[in-house]
Amino acid sequence: MKVEALDKFWTDKSRYDVAEKRFYEGPQKVTDRSHISPLVSEIAKAREHIQNSLEKIDGVTLDDGPSSQLTSRLTQLENETKELKSQISTLTQLLNTVVKRLDTVEVVKAVEEPETKKQESNNKDEDDDVDLFGSESEEEEEEAARIREERLAAYAAKKAKKVQIIAKSNIILDVKPWDDETDLKVMETEIRKITQDGLLWGASKFVPVAFGIQKLSISCVVEDDKVSIDWLTEEIEKLEDFVQSVDIAAFNKI
Repeated sequence: MKVEALDKFWTDKSRYDVAEKRFYEGPQKVTDRSHISPLVSEIAKAREHIQNSLEKIDGVTLDDGPSSQLTSRLTQLENETKELKSQISTLTQLLNTVVKRLDTVEVVKAVEEPETKKQESNNKDEDDDVDLFGSESEEEEEEAARIREERLAAYAAKKAKKVQIIAKSNIILDVKPWDDETDLKVMETEIRKITQDGLLWGASKFVPVAFGIQKLSISCVVEDDKVSIDWLTEEIEKLEDFVQSVDIAAFNKI
C-alpha cells in the first residue's frame, strides 16, 4: 500500500514542481514590481526636472550678446531716420520757398516785359522826333537834352526794378577722414569756417562707413556765379590733418 502511494506521488511530481515554481515565482514578481515602481517615479521626476529647466531657459532674456547689439543698432537706425526726415522737411520747405519765388518772378516778368517793350518803342519814336543835330535854337537844344536825360533816367530806374534770377545749386558733400581717431566734430567746425559770398552751409550728419570709421555728410547752397564747386572741394581738401578725400554725393540746381 505504501509503495503504491509512493509511486503515485512521484507520478504527479511534475504537477508539484509546477506548483512549487509558481509558489516561489509569485513573491519574486511582487518584489520585482516593488523595484520597478521607484524607478518609474524617478523617471517621472527626471522628466519633470528637464521640463522645468527647459521652461526656465525659454524665459531667460539675454542682456549681453547679439540681442543687445541688435537693439542698439535698431535704436541707431531710428535716430538716423528721424534726422533724415528732419533734413528732408527742411529741404522741402526751402524748395517750396524757391518755387514760390520763381513763380513770383515769372509773373512780374510777364507783366513788365510788354510795358517795357512799349515804353522802349515810345522812347525810340520820341527820340526819332528830336533832331539833335538840326539847326535849332540853344533853348530847344537844352529842352531836348533835358527830355532825353529824364527819359534815360526813367528807363534806367524801371530796368533796375526788374528782379534778377540768381542761379543756385544745392550740394551734398561726403568728407572722409583718415581713420577712426579723427575728431569729426572738429573737422566739421573747420569746414564751416570756409566762407565765401554766395556760400551757405546747411545740415550735416555722421554716416558709418566700415570698421568703425564714419564720414561727414554736409549740405550747402551756393550761387553758381560766385562759388565754384572745384574751389570749394579744394578748400576742404586743404584741411590735410582731418580730410582724406571729398566726394559730391548730390548736386541739384535750384
